[in-house]
Amino acid sequence: MKIKYLVYTLLAVGIIGFIGYRINSNSNKAGDSKGPKGKSKAMTLTGIVVKYQTFDNNLSLSGSIEANEQVEIRSEVSGIVEGIYFQEGSNVSKGQVLFKVNDIELRAQLRQTSTKEGLASENERRAKLLLQKEAISQEEYDLARADLKSAQAQSQLIQAQIAKTSVRAPFSGKIGLRSISPGTYITPAILVTKLVNTGKLKITFSIPEKYATQVKTNTTISFKVAGSEERYTAKVYAIEPEIAVATRTLQVRAIAENKDGKLLPGTFADVELPLDIIKDAIVVPTEAIIPVQNGKKIFISNNGLAKELMIETATRTETSVLVLSGLKEGDTVITNGVMALKNDDPVKVIVK
Repeated sequence: MKIKYLVYTLLAVGIIGFIGYRINSNSNKAGDSKGPKGKSKAMTLTGIVVKYQTFDNNLSLSGSIEANEQVEIRSEVSGIVEGIYFQEGSNVSKGQVLFKVNDIELRAQLRQTSTKEGLASENERRAKLLLQKEAISQEEYDLARADLKSAQAQSQLIQAQIAKTSVRAPFSGKIGLRSISPGTYITPAILVTKLVNTGKLKITFSIPEKYATQVKTNTTISFKVAGSEERYTAKVYAIEPEIAVATRTLQVRAIAENKDGKLLPGTFADVELPLDIIKDAIVVPTEAIIPVQNGKKIFISNNGLAKELMIETATRTETSVLVLSGLKEGDTVITNGVMALKNDDPVKVIVK
């Protein structure tokens, strides 16, 4: 029993000694991180002094490129395709016949209605002579004249249907891939091909509602597309008259020349929209800004201490952000190590 109590005693002493050692070790480490007066050592960071500057306020947006004119080519009448008169992927001119649907039955119907029209015309002529001699009533003449008008209308209707058997290009452009061959039975439901005018292209994009008053027609924008470093220009020609309620944005459309055919409809565009130039602007590096739940914040150095400030921002570029409120000229903004900072932490800022 004495041996058992002795073992327990030794274990208790060992545990107490270990706990005391850990407490003493942590106290020494905490003391090392403090200055001679017991305060935390100041973190050495970099920063900038806020100065007013001229800011070229360009808004970076995503847009889509669309054809200036685009149409699906279909036949308005049903029938057998008699001939195809375009090469896939080629340029066609306005009014050019693209394909022809067989019209033998329609032409036979036209001959039939033409015969009826001729007979009705002769009957109307005779009725008119008889009316002048008072041999028939006005009512009988009106019936003969109505028969003539009906026969003429029937002939015009068939002529219009015959005209529809020749499908023509509604505008000049590039024709796409076809889905028919000679001999195919075609109906209005069948998509034959697409015709696209790519000489000019539309760039459609949306801007936040707070910039709605700054965009105007005839404004020149610049844009790039994926896979190319070349920068293109376009001119704003149309602006939606209202803000989209669901997205709180305003849709804008510009038009660009595409004479060399390098741009393709359907691609995305990185758009740069110039806004009003701001002369007395406050701009800070992007790395100085910390996104938080209710906005954005930064840290400034004030008498050797880090001070947290909430700010309101606007336009953002690749390296900097325009600050609308929360900062003033002369403030020293901390630009690195901000994620580890807390309010009132001691700091030593090296101004760049």
